[in-house]
Amino acid sequence: MESLLENYGAVLVAIPVGTMLVLTALLATKLLAPRRATELKGQVYECGMLPIGRNWAQIHVRYYLYAILFLVFDVEIVFLFPWAVSFMGLIDGEAFDKVILWQMVLFVATLLLGLAYAWRKGVLEWKSKTEAG
Repeated sequence: MESLLENYGAVLVAIPVGTMLVLTALLATKLLAPRRATELKGQVYECGMLPIGRNWAQIHVRYYLYAILFLVFDVEIVFLFPWAVSFMGLIDGEAFDKVILWQMVLFVATLLLGLAYAWRKGVLEWKSKTEAG
């Protein structure tokens, strides 16, 4: 039990401290922020130019799928690089454990399975407006 507290003690302290900081920032914003709405503040801002036309545009859901797939595989790389660096250190040392290798193989295989599923469903096919109909 003591080793568990040693390993997760910092996390157990960081959770309430982080929550308190976020709540304090939200409360300070609510109390200190100016709330006078003017026509100029409500106007759409477009790179310093006056907006032309409507300020609402409809975006097809297919573009959100591209964004989500990008994020999934981007997060994979965030996990993969530190693992590869630490894995190289384990290979050089004496405490090489094959379980670590197979865990990452399973992780990458799961992501590749998800990519194959998305590919098979046609999510990765780019369609122009005229093709989408």
